Amino acid sequence: MSPGQRGTLLAAILGSGMVFLDSTLVNVALPRIGEELRTTLFSTLEAQSYVYNAYLLTLSALLVVGGAWSDQRGRRRAFVLGLVGFGVTSVLCGVAPTMETLIAFRIMQGAAGALLVPVSLALLTAGFEGEDQGRAFGLWAGASALSTIVGPFVGGVLVDTVSWRLAFLINAPLAAVAVWASVRWVAESRDDQATGYVDWWGAVVVALAVGGLTLGAIRGQQQQWQDPVAFTALAVGAAAAVTVPFRMLWARHPLVPPDLFRSRNFTVTNLSTVVIYGGLYVVLYLLVIHMQGTLGYTAAAAGVAQIPSLVFLAVFSARFGALASRYGPRRFMAGGPALMAIAVLWLVRLPSTSDAWSLRLGDVSSLVPPVGYLRDVLPAMTLLGVGLVIMVAPLTTALMRSVEVRHAGVASAVNNALSRVGPQLAGALIFVAVTASFYGALAGRVPRLDVSSPDVRNQLSPLNPPLGEVGPDVAVATREASTRAFHVAMVLAAALFGGGAVINAVGIRDPQRPGEALAATVPGGVPQIPSA
Repeated sequence: MSPGQRGTLLAAILGSGMVFLDSTLVNVALPRIGEELRTTLFSTLEAQSYVYNAYLLTLSALLVVGGAWSDQRGRRRAFVLGLVGFGVTSVLCGVAPTMETLIAFRIMQGAAGALLVPVSLALLTAGFEGEDQGRAFGLWAGASALSTIVGPFVGGVLVDTVSWRLAFLINAPLAAVAVWASVRWVAESRDDQATGYVDWWGAVVVALAVGGLTLGAIRGQQQQWQDPVAFTALAVGAAAAVTVPFRMLWARHPLVPPDLFRSRNFTVTNLSTVVIYGGLYVVLYLLVIHMQGTLGYTAAAAGVAQIPSLVFLAVFSARFGALASRYGPRRFMAGGPALMAIAVLWLVRLPSTSDAWSLRLGDVSSLVPPVGYLRDVLPAMTLLGVGLVIMVAPLTTALMRSVEVRHAGVASAVNNALSRVGPQLAGALIFVAVTASFYGALAGRVPRLDVSSPDVRNQLSPLNPPLGEVGPDVAVATREASTRAFHVAMVLAAALFGGGAVINAVGIRDPQRPGEALAATVPGGVPQIPSA
């Protein structure tokens, strides 16, 4: 790599890394934030939820707008604007005096982040070629995984030793370094056929589609599908999603060019992204809840338990990105999810009484994992990590090489938006199956319980310990019903991984010769090869 390419890679990793880091790091700080900041409009628990979800919703809803705008107006310009905005809003979050102001600043922070994630990949697409490009995609993916690993740990240390405010303020120096690297090394690039026109009506429709579906899925799970707001949001999101393709076809200069979907690899990669990342979200989210609520793991132990699945991604992604560039992505994109399906099926054997892991910082003896974890969880997490590293960088490589480089920003944004909406929707649907399985099993084990009663449902919920005192028979039945519901979720997640493997095996096309570019063929034209 040249010095300019290394600088571009540094800027891209820092820019997107802040967005990923903030998602996990702030979660750890939420309880302390709730203790220190007053709120007049919400309950403390509601306010904590909005601190996280306001950021997630704004980020998700504006991703496509940010990617398309960067293609039109210049990717380096958009990226630097996003960095400055993210740094400034992070400082504002760090000094927020109330919950309401923090939520408002988190909305602005999410808007700035919507420029960073898609544009970072577009910068790598424009600045690298061949195996170097695949390696750069791999390093980007590995850094994203690393930020996910260190986020909870760093957040916990900052909250426990200094203040929760540092969980936000830490972004300011990272943003400053990224701005310096961008100004010094990143070359400006844009769509050379851009008209300068931004389809704002299309932007509104896409934002409503992504934001509505995401909000509805999140709200529905939180309220166990008893809240009309969730169904209203889903209806608005679904209606907007149906409108999107018509807007793409009718608009003179659509926000998302319909020609993108004429690329077979682009369409197939996005479809498999929704399916595979939906399964991954279900596994990582529900496994943590099940470990803590049913098996009795401490929060720290539940977090550490997932590290093996991410370490492989952080260490070996660059290698598999380069291999995908050399040999084509299809075998990796099919083999990786197949291994992930096998890994998740191993978790189906997880018993309801597996050894708990009480990991506590400062207690050296607690660092030794119990036999139950080594036997029931570690093999699955290790194989899941192997499948992830085989799949992630080749998927990114296939995606970004399936379109003309002039559309790199919006192509990346579409995939990122789908990778956020898809998991939420998959999680919502599978949570319905989890809930039905849990209450069905609970009713069968303790017939005297009226599982349709709101009081019973508030006290006994899937994968969580009972709230309040219950009899020993109810406690045992709750644990067993939760384990059964968890097994159902893992089988469904394995089906999603298997479906993604089949989609990629059948749909992805490799280059005809080793090392040939995986670019899209433009109708009536020739393969477009990304250039620096």
